[in-house]
Amino acid sequence: MRPVVRTSLIFVAGLLVGASVLLGRQFVAVDAAATTTAASPATPLEPQTLMDEVAGLIRNEYVAAVPAGQLERRAVEGLLEGLDPHSALLDANQLDEIRLSTRGSYTGVGIEVSVAADEVTVVAPIEGSPAALAGVRPGDVILAVNGEVVDSASLDAVVGRMRGEPGTHVQLAVRREEAGSPLLFELERSEIHLRTVRSTMLADGIGYLRIAQFTDETPGNVDAAVLSLRAERPDGGLHGLVIDLRGNPGGVLESGVQVADSFLETGLIVRADGRTATARFSMEATPGDVSGGVPIAILLDEGTASAAEIVAAALRDHQRAALIGRRSFGKGSVQTVMPLRDGQALKLTTSLYYTPSGRSIHEKGLLPDVILPESDVARGTAGERTGAAASDPEVRAAAAYLRDRRLRPQLASSGH
Repeated sequence: MRPVVRTSLIFVAGLLVGASVLLGRQFVAVDAAATTTAASPATPLEPQTLMDEVAGLIRNEYVAAVPAGQLERRAVEGLLEGLDPHSALLDANQLDEIRLSTRGSYTGVGIEVSVAADEVTVVAPIEGSPAALAGVRPGDVILAVNGEVVDSASLDAVVGRMRGEPGTHVQLAVRREEAGSPLLFELERSEIHLRTVRSTMLADGIGYLRIAQFTDETPGNVDAAVLSLRAERPDGGLHGLVIDLRGNPGGVLESGVQVADSFLETGLIVRADGRTATARFSMEATPGDVSGGVPIAILLDEGTASAAEIVAAALRDHQRAALIGRRSFGKGSVQTVMPLRDGQALKLTTSLYYTPSGRSIHEKGLLPDVILPESDVARGTAGERTGAAASDPEVRAAAAYLRDRRLRPQLASSGH
């Protein structure tokens, strides 16, 4: 499979976004300064736009001098603020974090967020991260960072306040639906090394594969884990596979596509549509199924998002898997990172993606074939949910589904 464009679909909170190949586009900054003609330095040019006019007045008449670079950056941030929560201007440090995140390690508190209903909402904490260990949960609404109230219109500013050096501390105030008052979490920032894939063998030849998120290393780790599971039962064989995508916030698009391809022999995996030629692309499966064609059940919940939704949708649309759990998050947009001057970059929403059946899941999510009620395990952190797969009631429900030969084909083709 040859990727068409390098893209990013993850929501990031102080630590993580997916990566993208820099497309080499140049950015022409708005000239906010009042300029003069060469013949007469004292004669200002007529403003060309409303932005030119306002910027000139601010520069010349505002009560305090505003540095030109600061004025320009604020103007650009204002342009982006009204678009969507995922488009943002990135400084050099933020761009470096993007590059590092694709390798599966970064510095932060381990929490992915997005904006829902004008609130900064936790999508999922990263397994083993400070946020996960402290008990931050999917669905928590972040009210303040270090005592400063958050603004949902400036998601990247919220993210920036959660960044910092390893060993430093940050306080989060969150609202939880069942809690009577805001909860306070004291988190110590740390270097987070992602272990994105875990596997174990359940009873009756059913394998369990946990994918926490999608980095560059995830596809190879998935293939190795599945082959290891198959090797554990050389005589009886692998009878089925539970793929756990609960709390998986997504990551690098191509990694998700490659994971889906590992279980498909042929067919469309995902299609994206945007205004430019590079924003319109499709990715197809190539021959070869690492599992040997065993039945698959995918666990998902409200924290399953982006690239994880692409995997789930592709396998269900091709009747390779049934979805079990609760409706997924519903992030169906693609962000592309474009280089700017001075080491900065623009993260811009450039496409909406569509499942093989032609559906957009943006702000809708995927409805499971088998809906499970929220359990104590589901309400726990990502680490708590996956600490002991064999005792997890949702994993047991997925394994039981795979054992029911009569029900599985009906559900797998129900096409929600």
